[in-house]
Amino acid sequence: MRKKWMIAAALSALCLLPTAPAAAATDPWAAAAQALGIYGAYKSTLTDILRVGNNVHAQMSSRRQDLQKNGRNRNVQDDLLVNRIMEQLITKGDYAMRVNSLPFVWAVNDSSSFNASCYPTNYISVNRALVRGLDSDEDALAAVLAHEMVHGLKQHSAYSYAQAVAQSMGITMVGVETGRVDWQKLNGLVGYSIATNIMMPTEMEADEEGFRIMTSAGFNPGGPAAAMARMRRYLRYETTDMYEFDSQDKKRNDEYSDHPETAEREKKLLEMVTEYSAGHVTVENKRDVLIDGELLLSAPDTGEERDNTWENAYYIAGGLAKAFHDYEDVSGWQFRRAGNGTMDFLGSGRVYRCLKRMVASDDMIRRLEAMVVAAYQKEQRSDVRKKLREAAELRKKELDNIRQEALDADRKLAERLRYNSDAYSDYGYSGLAMVEMERAMASKHQDNLAECYVIRGRAKAVDGDFAAALQDADRGISMDDKNPINYLNRADIYRMMGDMEKALADCTKAREMDAKSAVAWLLTAEVYDDMNRREEAMEAYRRLHELSSETAIPRRYLKEIDPKAAEKMEREEAKKQKELQEQKNRKEAEGKGK
Repeated sequence: MRKKWMIAAALSALCLLPTAPAAAATDPWAAAAQALGIYGAYKSTLTDILRVGNNVHAQMSSRRQDLQKNGRNRNVQDDLLVNRIMEQLITKGDYAMRVNSLPFVWAVNDSSSFNASCYPTNYISVNRALVRGLDSDEDALAAVLAHEMVHGLKQHSAYSYAQAVAQSMGITMVGVETGRVDWQKLNGLVGYSIATNIMMPTEMEADEEGFRIMTSAGFNPGGPAAAMARMRRYLRYETTDMYEFDSQDKKRNDEYSDHPETAEREKKLLEMVTEYSAGHVTVENKRDVLIDGELLLSAPDTGEERDNTWENAYYIAGGLAKAFHDYEDVSGWQFRRAGNGTMDFLGSGRVYRCLKRMVASDDMIRRLEAMVVAAYQKEQRSDVRKKLREAAELRKKELDNIRQEALDADRKLAERLRYNSDAYSDYGYSGLAMVEMERAMASKHQDNLAECYVIRGRAKAVDGDFAAALQDADRGISMDDKNPINYLNRADIYRMMGDMEKALADCTKAREMDAKSAVAWLLTAEVYDDMNRREEAMEAYRRLHELSSETAIPRRYLKEIDPKAAEKMEREEAKKQKELQEQKNRKEAEGKGK
């Protein structure tokens, strides 16, 4: 399995790339060759990373490596929280998946660094310290997770890394051709150029698109700015990691940061809150919430351990912004008398919770109502609502184009969707298998619907719906009874049901069609092993070993089939366990040193 592609690692490795041989600056042929070489490096790197990014096994490897390196988070509440947020973003958020991108998977690891990242495989790694650093705040976490989703949806790591490779080569060639190469300065220039021209724009795009995804999923629009302000405070005053520390007076010109300043990002995200509110809501001085320039209230500090004035201000503004965005007139706000005789407004969802807590008295609600009425009256003299609708329609067209491109994808990509679905079932992810199969069957150039039905049936069996699984599998085989893969998938369904004789019968049919199918012999061996028929299982594993020595065979069988291979496996496993223990020891030592 290839190693994970990480942009952070890529930036540090770029200075180690081999340089092109020097050529005379006046030689047009040499210049053309260099230009083609740079473009070739870009295309080759991009193709490789995109291929890895569309490989389920690479995605599962990404997750496994992350949890092996950083440890699995031990607080089940963190997992439940992140799962709930991700499910809401995925099911309710407004976005579109490219045909060569995988569905998102995620996990919370035990890292003490304030960070989250999205691998090229669309695996989102969430550090425990991020969840705690954001005080387990749902809207702030939703902002960060939506930001990471955008990196995956836009395939930023693939394109950014490929551009970084090309840019590094180009700058190096210029330096070599001038004949005056200061390698220390050149490496610094490479890092600065990549950070400024490649990484920073993708971070700003992820902020903006992430805002749209999380707000469309129903989270508070103030969450992204709150997350950024919280991160800035954490990195400046709370972290004990010298590599995370963000000094107030450090100069941007002296560093090659691949992320924009948090203050700049916070300001931009607050501007998006204003835009989202049809221009009505603003926040000044990190505490004053205004509607059309008139002060509604100054947010109080209600924190127990730290000042949370800014957080309250952003969430009050976010609640107002959502209401202005969702309702085109004051009636949507539902200003009313509640059952107990007090004034009330809007709904009871979490997105309005901070707003309603701070605007709770009858006098404050009447004041808010008057300001909202005036705001809508002002709208009648402007085209702000028209611009919001036009922006929404433009975004819808962009997403529809991506969805249409997926439907129009060529046969190879449609085939890959089918294989990805089957691979997810291998790992027990029936939900993801169904997602990929839905996309596969919708593809205009899907060339094997029969196989799709049987693969979908297997996914249903993984989920425990055996009746529906057999219905799909039988339908697929009735459409194409010459494909051994169809019989193998149905055999696995029978195996999950516990009907081993029918599973063996389908395995036999598959082997009759393709005697050299490693998968057929593997499944045959596993079924015999499940039945405690050791001799037949041994023979099937032996035939498998002859066909594919790299296929995993249980050690108790491999010791008899190939003792040397079994010894090699034991050595490799011992080495791996030693490395994992060393990583664990280093992590514990680092933790004690903080």
